[in-house]
Amino acid sequence: MIVDYENPLKKMMEEFVPHSKSLSDALISLQMVYPRRNLSADQWRNAQLLSLISAPSTMLNPAQSDTMPCEYLSLDAMEKWIIFGFILCHGILNSDATALNLWKLALQSSSCLSLFRDEVFHIHKAAEDLFVNIRGYNKRINDIRECKEAAVSHAGSMHRERRKFLRSALKELATVLSDQPGLLGPKALFVFMALSFARDEIIWLLRHADNMPKKSADDFIDKHIAELIFYMEELRAHVRKYGPVMQRYYVQYLSGFDAVVLNELVQNLSVCPEDESIIMSSFVNTMTSLSVKQVEDGEVFDFRGMRLDWFRLQAYTSVSKASLSLADHRELGKMMNTIIFHTKMVDSLVEMLVETSDLSIFCFYSRAFEKMFQQCLELPSQSRYSIAFPLLCTHFMSCTHELCPEERHHIGDRSLSLCNMFLDEMAKQARNLITDICTEQCTLSDQLLPKHCAKTISQAVNKKSKKQTGKKGEPEREKPGVESMRKNRLVVTNLDKLHTALSELCFSINYVPNMVVWEHTFTPREYLTSHLEIRFTKSIVGMTMYNQATQEIAKPSELLTSVRAYMTVLQSIENYVQIDITRVFNNVLLQQTQHLDSHGEPTITSLYTNWYLETLLRQVSNGHIAYFPAMKAFVNLPTENELTFNAEEYSDISEMRALSELLGPYGMKFLSESLMWHISSQVAELKKLVVENVEVLTQMRTSFDKPDQMAALFKRLSSVDSVLKRMTIIGVILSFRSLAQEALRDVLSYHIPFLVSSIEDFKDHIPRETDMKVAMNVYELSSAAGLPCEIDPALVVALSSQKSENISPEEEYKIACLLMVFVAVSLPTLASNVMSQYSPAIEGHCNNIHCLAKAINQIAAALFTIHKGSIEDRLKEFLALASSSLLKIGQETDKTTTRNRESVYLLLDMVSSHAHCYF
Repeated sequence: MIVDYENPLKKMMEEFVPHSKSLSDALISLQMVYPRRNLSADQWRNAQLLSLISAPSTMLNPAQSDTMPCEYLSLDAMEKWIIFGFILCHGILNSDATALNLWKLALQSSSCLSLFRDEVFHIHKAAEDLFVNIRGYNKRINDIRECKEAAVSHAGSMHRERRKFLRSALKELATVLSDQPGLLGPKALFVFMALSFARDEIIWLLRHADNMPKKSADDFIDKHIAELIFYMEELRAHVRKYGPVMQRYYVQYLSGFDAVVLNELVQNLSVCPEDESIIMSSFVNTMTSLSVKQVEDGEVFDFRGMRLDWFRLQAYTSVSKASLSLADHRELGKMMNTIIFHTKMVDSLVEMLVETSDLSIFCFYSRAFEKMFQQCLELPSQSRYSIAFPLLCTHFMSCTHELCPEERHHIGDRSLSLCNMFLDEMAKQARNLITDICTEQCTLSDQLLPKHCAKTISQAVNKKSKKQTGKKGEPEREKPGVESMRKNRLVVTNLDKLHTALSELCFSINYVPNMVVWEHTFTPREYLTSHLEIRFTKSIVGMTMYNQATQEIAKPSELLTSVRAYMTVLQSIENYVQIDITRVFNNVLLQQTQHLDSHGEPTITSLYTNWYLETLLRQVSNGHIAYFPAMKAFVNLPTENELTFNAEEYSDISEMRALSELLGPYGMKFLSESLMWHISSQVAELKKLVVENVEVLTQMRTSFDKPDQMAALFKRLSSVDSVLKRMTIIGVILSFRSLAQEALRDVLSYHIPFLVSSIEDFKDHIPRETDMKVAMNVYELSSAAGLPCEIDPALVVALSSQKSENISPEEEYKIACLLMVFVAVSLPTLASNVMSQYSPAIEGHCNNIHCLAKAINQIAAALFTIHKGSIEDRLKEFLALASSSLLKIGQETDKTTTRNRESVYLLLDMVSSHAHCYF
């Protein structure tokens, strides 16, 4: 929007004609303050404005007393008074060299002034447009143009150097006050001056960044602005934290020094009217009555009445015919200015902070604000100061006005959204750095895996053989850990850079425990904790490297190594930030023991459960893999189509222990439940086959001592091979579960040995006459700890869910009995299978029929527990039927049907050995 400033300014000039002399005198009086505030950075440094760094003084500098209220006054406000004032009273510019120099100095410092919030006034253009229509002002117009050129050429670099000086000065000031907070009392004025100077420079940059023709863009892009804001916030924090220290100091100052000096000055007055005398006496009495005990008791001070009386006194003593003229008693005025400042140090510290260091204007420069924040994060050396940006959001509500309540919610929402965005971005940046460090550490940990030692061993052997033959071997492979051997401390690795960047950013996140923005409390550390939980969850799942298309997945031991490396890095974060990383581990790892995490995403429990069921065990069913009891592992069998994975590398005891470490008891329970669901589906199919052959099986059950009749009845059976295949599948699943349970028991015995031994002792001493419901509760507890149980509680639960409403319990019990009969009479057919040969080396059969022993006993125990039958009687019946059926094989003359007769006899021995615990 283009604003025509000329007509309003002309009208204002006409209105100010009667007051021009008074206004001019007031403006010229600023020459004591403004030139000193507008020095170059070098001049500032030489003048040592922040004299706190020098020897501490208990007295304020008397030379500043008469101008004390102006020392921390906004530079922007003074420039407004000078520029607008002399535009309105421009006549004095032609007659007073002091006024002209003051006006030029203001014109050279800035190219625009703020009117309201982010609305700016371009001073050179407005002044030139105004004076061009006034006769005899060509010289002033030339002055304006020269000042404009000077502002364009030099103002940016001058203010840049000021900010540079202020950064170091405020840093030293904050460091000294942090070490000696007692200095806040005597040096309070310098603290507020420093805050005011820094505030002015930040606002100047903000105002001019988009409103000045730039010859050097670098002068208006300050990547170190966060550092200056940070030290401002640190000084503000010191004032808030040690407010009682300052109150104690100035209460003593007011009562012990100011009251005495003021009383002497009043006593020495030659003329003192009654009204003025009453006011000054009240000043002395008020100060004299102060005591340190009031501060210690937490009394709330209020000197607003005293300051109002001072204004009233100034009015009384400034009229033309006043008996007591303040102009004739300068020492009294200086002293009162000092006293008024001291009272503000007691009752108005918060208001003083707002007056000298409020940066709520950032609320209206959101784009520039966000850009500064991004620049801060991009520069590692500045990221430690990034907390300054969310802290600035706490300033925003101070720019609201009680006469405009409707904007309060708008500004409040903006402060909340910006604070949230800043903290979220800081946490994301830290999370990304941590993730990169974790990736590096996982790579280093991977080098220590056993799979990499084969090449080293091979090289060692080859090196020895080459040495004997005199041939040159291949170059020696670098061993893990070489990266930690430093020959030059100046060499910085990528890991070093990441750790440095992380420590800088974590300093910022850990700087404040929380901050309050518009009655909302933000906790920076919780942002980091939340992001770490999300990233840790994704990383764990990602490190499984599960590929659904190819059914590839990481070995449990390799994943465990990576997870431990990741956790080691996360544990080290506690050295940087005060967060409870154990809570992160508990939240994430416990979720990974469930089927889905809190976001509904698959976990490592679901991925590994799915892989073992759908890939490994399915290949067992297809005859490509066998369970070797001697090795306690599943092993690939030689086939035409080679598998893409080695089953032993996923199922041996070390891998199953690693799986138990990863999934924990809850995850292993879910794995068991999934395995049992597959078993229950196989049992359901077996029951259907029993129903199809129910009549024949019923007759065979009572005719096991009649060989001829049994042979005739056996020929009438259908789906014999299907029964054996399904029972073998059940046995394979139960064998896998046995491996998983054993691994879980080993892991828990290592972590919680006393608890496991107590559970084991409890299980081993259950009396035989114990009620089955009580016994099942003990078995469930034992199973959760990985202990083997006579009756598998998980299998009982899975098979119990199969009860049908259309079939009576008696019929269900009969079907269960006939299922055992079906399996018993079908065993002899295994002897004709080429793959049924027993191998002593693996302590089993290549077609996994040795798993039938576990299946028969476990299924029998579960079914007859459900139907409240006698497990012992049913297994005895099974052994009778099975032995009777197997005796027939000895009478067979066909070598094809009896080729593996002895191997099947051994199977019967396995069944009886497993059944021994039920007798």
